[in-house]
Amino acid sequence: MKKAKTYRFGATLLFWLSCLPVWAQFSLSGSVKESGGGALPGAAVLVEGSYKGTVTDASGGYRLTNLKPGTYQIRVSLLGFEAQVREVELRSDATQSFELPKSEVVMDEVVVSATRANEKSAIAHTNVSQSQLRKLNLGQDLPVLLNFSPSVVTTSDAGAGVGYTGIRIRGSDATRVNVTLNGIPYNDAESQGTFWVNMPDFASSVSSVQIQRGVGTSTNGAGAFGASVNIQTHSLTKNPYAETNLSAGSFNTRKYNVLAGTGLLKGGFVVDARLSKITSDGYIDRASSDLKSFYLSGGWYGKKSFARLNVFSGQEKTYQSWGGVPENLLKTNRTFNPYTYDNETDNYQQDNYQLISSHELSRNWRLNASLFYTKGRGYYEQYREGEDFSGYGLPPVVVGRDTVTSTDLIRRRWLDNDYYGAVWSLDYNSFGKLTANIGGGWNQYQGKHYGEIIWARFASTSDIRQRYYEDDAIKTDFNVYAKAFYQVSRKLNAFADLQVRTVGYSFLGFNSQLQNVRQSADLTFFNPKAGLTYTLNDRSSVYASYSVGHREPNRNDYTQSTPESRPKAETLHDWEAGYKTQSQRLAFTANLYYMQYKNELVLTGQINDVGAYNRVNIPRSYRAGIELEAGALLAKNLRWNVNATFSRNKVQQFTEFLDNYDDGSQQKVVYRNTDIAFSPNAVSGSQLLYTPVKGLEIGFLSKYVGRQFLDNTSSKSRSLDPYFVNDLRFIYSIKPGFADVIEFTVLLNNVLNHLYESNGYTFSYISEGRTTTENYYYPQAGRNFLAGVRVRF
Repeated sequence: MKKAKTYRFGATLLFWLSCLPVWAQFSLSGSVKESGGGALPGAAVLVEGSYKGTVTDASGGYRLTNLKPGTYQIRVSLLGFEAQVREVELRSDATQSFELPKSEVVMDEVVVSATRANEKSAIAHTNVSQSQLRKLNLGQDLPVLLNFSPSVVTTSDAGAGVGYTGIRIRGSDATRVNVTLNGIPYNDAESQGTFWVNMPDFASSVSSVQIQRGVGTSTNGAGAFGASVNIQTHSLTKNPYAETNLSAGSFNTRKYNVLAGTGLLKGGFVVDARLSKITSDGYIDRASSDLKSFYLSGGWYGKKSFARLNVFSGQEKTYQSWGGVPENLLKTNRTFNPYTYDNETDNYQQDNYQLISSHELSRNWRLNASLFYTKGRGYYEQYREGEDFSGYGLPPVVVGRDTVTSTDLIRRRWLDNDYYGAVWSLDYNSFGKLTANIGGGWNQYQGKHYGEIIWARFASTSDIRQRYYEDDAIKTDFNVYAKAFYQVSRKLNAFADLQVRTVGYSFLGFNSQLQNVRQSADLTFFNPKAGLTYTLNDRSSVYASYSVGHREPNRNDYTQSTPESRPKAETLHDWEAGYKTQSQRLAFTANLYYMQYKNELVLTGQINDVGAYNRVNIPRSYRAGIELEAGALLAKNLRWNVNATFSRNKVQQFTEFLDNYDDGSQQKVVYRNTDIAFSPNAVSGSQLLYTPVKGLEIGFLSKYVGRQFLDNTSSKSRSLDPYFVNDLRFIYSIKPGFADVIEFTVLLNNVLNHLYESNGYTFSYISEGRTTTENYYYPQAGRNFLAGVRVRF
């Protein structure tokens, strides 16, 4: 019955898309040139208010066909030039040429252009603008704001999108998703994850986000092994402004921020600032968040150069909700939190400093260079019952004739790190057939890890804040890449992208005698990429690409093993092919991908030679799927954006190891052709946007995620049920005389009150001759709301 409904839905979707009106009337053609100069290839020519658009060819020419009679607003833009919007009345085939003047100042976008994909990159990508983010930005973290992007699945530990949140793209988790801020690497160097909780309200300082799926283009920092998220912060705003955003909602969620900017002052100077505070009790019991942040940026802009200093910081205190809800409590106590100690909190502050610069060396050459420094420090506090003294390097306590070997205690586990480096790119544009970049980066991470005992029922020989472990680590990352885009013919474009990346890691780990000694690991990776894009006509194009990516093991893989049991680096071969088409009322993209992994790292339950449940390499696994995106103007005031991903994600062979508590052994269970954990076979997102009157937009937002397995056994009893969640959003804006805009937003989340879980974990063991499996889940909030007001002057 469910399958029949799915098929009917798909058939209805295809019917409506096929019934969209197609107007095959007249064409508009011409050329785009630099004022007083030559042709400008690569310029975007768009029909505003529609999906229609094209890109100028190597000679600067363009052609738009299938235009019905009428008046159009034609927008022409190219990075580094002033955009032009011209009204064109079309009664027959017409010619219209444009001349774009050079921008008076250098724009920030030139810095990220070297690591971003474009229409000729043959790489699946999605661009998310500032205005799109703003519609959902009521205090939830950035992953939640990206939830409706293709192949994206998000989760929240606290269940309401504030605090610890996560994102998976094509089933790849945060450790496999490369994140950069203005081209500067952001992933934690050792764990390789991204902790968005350290960046509260960062979306309010973002001008654009590009999500690249698959290996993507060469970038800086951690190896992209499933996707890349390229974030650009504040771009130049030429006029002064002031803004405040206030929002509130369910679970006592509150957000307050103020933003201000000077605009472009005489001499080319500009200052932008933001101050934010977000609090929430969370959906899960005691899963509270107290988040503070600021962003301060000052820059100088000239005709050929600019320099900008960004300083931003986030401070978080969150009550831990990492434990999850046991399966047997889901129906009776969905908000259960196992932690009851009143200060079971995570406390962390991260300060970021970025000095970004760009200089035009000549008409064809531009140099971009950035320096950065990130300081992070903080701890999480835990109450622990019955901890053995031996685990903390302490002797037992003798009381009379009794010997006490364990105690209740409170501990803090600290992380104090410094992360610094530089990134650069040398960009070449012939304004003809060839565009190229040479770039790279160097960074070093110095991490201090240590634990403190701050209270114990039986202190033994310990003092307050006694350190029971210390472990310093240093990781150095260097990469260099070269990219080129070449217009082979009027319709065929080729790109090549070659990267060499080296990693050096020094850490405290076990040797073969199980002594904890200083060790090191050095790796070198070569990541080639190539692709072709063929333009069928002004509406359609096809592309294909092949890429290779590598990823080193993370901190635990190294520190919890010996050199003999240490896992190998992972390798990914990524094949992509796609088709794009667009008309006035329809835009459609289909992307096929096949991602073949070698030595993918997974947890199997196996205990290694130091007694740790470490990840191990599995020889072969793959992800294969199709990503569909469509945008349609169903009516003048009704727009529908929809995407869907259908995939197979398989491990060819997987061996599970179960602890047998009866005899102390481990039992093996072999599985073949099973699903990769947390990789649903179907993911879709929909945004139906209706504008009944000027200034009012009503959005019906839907997200479907198929079944996700908690491990690699494909066992339905260890899985997350599929879920289909619907939200309703109202945005109403007015423009009074005393302000540029006042905007009211109401977001009704999960309006049908669907009870679902978006994340979890599982483990199994054998006891008294029986196999027991324990599942823990992270339930998400039922029906809830957020409401906000934005005032900009």
